[in-house]
Amino acid sequence: MNKTRKSIIWLLSTLILMSCFGMSGCSTGKSTLIQDTPAIAESSNKDADLVKATKTSSVLSVHFIDVGQGDSILIQSGDHDMLVDAGENDQGDTVVTYLHSQGIEKLDYVIGTHPHSDHIGGLDDVINNFSIDKVILPPVEHTTKTYEDVLDAISSQGLKVTKPVAGDTYKLGDASFQIIAPNGNYGDDLNNWSVGIKLTNGDNSFVMCGDAESQAEADICASGINLSADVLKLGHHGSKTSTSGAFLNKVNPEYAVISCGMGNSYGHPHKETLNKLHSKGVKILRTDEQGTVIATSDGTDITWSTQPSTTNKAGQLTGTQESAKEAKSTEATIASAQAKAITYVLNTKTKKFHLPTCGSLPTTNRENTDESRDEVIADGYVPCKKCNP
Repeated sequence: MNKTRKSIIWLLSTLILMSCFGMSGCSTGKSTLIQDTPAIAESSNKDADLVKATKTSSVLSVHFIDVGQGDSILIQSGDHDMLVDAGENDQGDTVVTYLHSQGIEKLDYVIGTHPHSDHIGGLDDVINNFSIDKVILPPVEHTTKTYEDVLDAISSQGLKVTKPVAGDTYKLGDASFQIIAPNGNYGDDLNNWSVGIKLTNGDNSFVMCGDAESQAEADICASGINLSADVLKLGHHGSKTSTSGAFLNKVNPEYAVISCGMGNSYGHPHKETLNKLHSKGVKILRTDEQGTVIATSDGTDITWSTQPSTTNKAGQLTGTQESAKEAKSTEATIASAQAKAITYVLNTKTKKFHLPTCGSLPTTNRENTDESRDEVIADGYVPCKKCNP
């Protein structure tokens, strides 16, 4: 009997213990599952937010601002902004107002493609009204008051000029741009000194080269840089002197943007250029017809603020061909007159003096003078060894 009772007690104890372990094990398993499921869900939500944030931050906006017969391009990537050119002198307020309307207080980069007034005329207003990190200008100078005003603004804001080097790449938020021009010495041909860039955002890209003409375009093609892009901002406002067949084939754009003024005296854009674009099926957008044009890239696709132009309408020369040429050389005439009034350019830091046409003129610490050579030397300056004034 005792043995039987002991057996029963042992059996009951065993069953109770097994039952407890079994319940404990199930309870632990359910608890782990309940805790892990929300954790996994939360992780998935975080990943979704990261993807969304990345996509949002990779949005690039390129504003081809309507400044009449000139260029001005605002580029935005996230909280980072840059400006390429600022139109004529009388367009400075237009550009500044437009930048303010976009909530801009600071520019990471300002590029003046070349010293002609229809590109840098309003640049001094921009430099004097915004905080700027870096100013990029080509290594060529001009003797016009317009150019002097830009240099004075740079100096007054304590900035330095960065010279463009083909192949150098700069970051702009999630986007980047590569310097693709200039690639040579173009003497006094200011258009061909234009700073050119290839702007990239994900799989989308834009090429813009100021007023670079066929010679500079050939040098860009020969540089070996990959020029393929979705969008080409036409050189020299659609002039037939730019957008050579070889260059257009290298870029092979889907879209072309022409920045020019309605009824401009140069006949921009020229029929020859429009015909090249249409023969390749390139869609055209124009500031003279459509005002400010905005391209938005998400890194995969590009959308536009307006539909492409359907007119295929070339510009018309106002007056005779000779009067158009005369209008085109107005700034050169002014420059020549100013050059006659300036005998030397002084570098107040190095105490050297230069001819106004010297290729090594200083970008800062400079002062123009109409004094004679003897007077300049008496002031403690020594002649530049390159131009031998």
